[in-house]
Amino acid sequence: MENENKKILKTANEQAMPQNTFKYVVGVGFQNALHMYYFGTNDDTLKKGENVVVETTRGQEMGFINTDLKQVNEISLELELKPVIRKATEEDKKKYADNEQLAKKAAVICQESIQQLNLPMNLISSEYILDTTKVIFTYVSDDRVDFRELLKVLAQKLHCRIELRQIGARDRSKSIGGLGPCGLPLCCHTFLSDFEGISINMAKNQLLALNIQKLSGQCGKLVCCLKYEDDYYTKLKEGLPKLGQRVMYNDQEYKVTSLNVLSRTIKLDNKEESLFLSLDDFLNQNKKA
Repeated sequence: MENENKKILKTANEQAMPQNTFKYVVGVGFQNALHMYYFGTNDDTLKKGENVVVETTRGQEMGFINTDLKQVNEISLELELKPVIRKATEEDKKKYADNEQLAKKAAVICQESIQQLNLPMNLISSEYILDTTKVIFTYVSDDRVDFRELLKVLAQKLHCRIELRQIGARDRSKSIGGLGPCGLPLCCHTFLSDFEGISINMAKNQLLALNIQKLSGQCGKLVCCLKYEDDYYTKLKEGLPKLGQRVMYNDQEYKVTSLNVLSRTIKLDNKEESLFLSLDDFLNQNKKA
């Protein structure tokens, strides 16, 4: 075993080369990670779907390749590439499975310690790196947490390095998953890798009732689909009057009280009457005027 460890360490050192010495890059995903990461390699036999052991900022971890091999000059990266150490062996896979069971036990210990110390934090997950020299606990909290005492307690009980990582509400939903109001799995859990800013103005642009509860997703933030449809609604509304605007129709003044850009209808009101028109009829009448 000692010789095998030396061999693995030597392989890692040989591959921890500057970025410009790698011929290829591959995208590697991890079971509990929120994003895909690129790693450098000179092994042209690597294939999509294979398990590999890679060197990360957290230590050695096992992940899965989810892209084809790419030439290193095809990818523009700001950070230096970490190496793919090797294809995962059966021993690596067994170690990974054993670590999952250890992580469950560590989560129980961490949760009990959090409760004993009465800390305002909710534990989400726990994960050991491949060589079990470090365990990473992920949590959410509305406040800043002083977890120095917790670190001491966990280090004494688990006898390894401890990392506590706070994530936001959206990251929590991404890691846990669930169903959205549409009945489909959450976008953040299935394909979204980055979160773009969502504002209430997007809901206003789509003429939605500003009911925050109905416009919020599982994470408690505004639903991401508001962003998907915002540009489409902006395009559909080009050249149309705004809600509350005074307009002329058949030589009479009206107020725009309703507008539906999908069904292409508009409602006009004045003291004498209410009119329900198609947008085409309204726009054609205004062109004639």
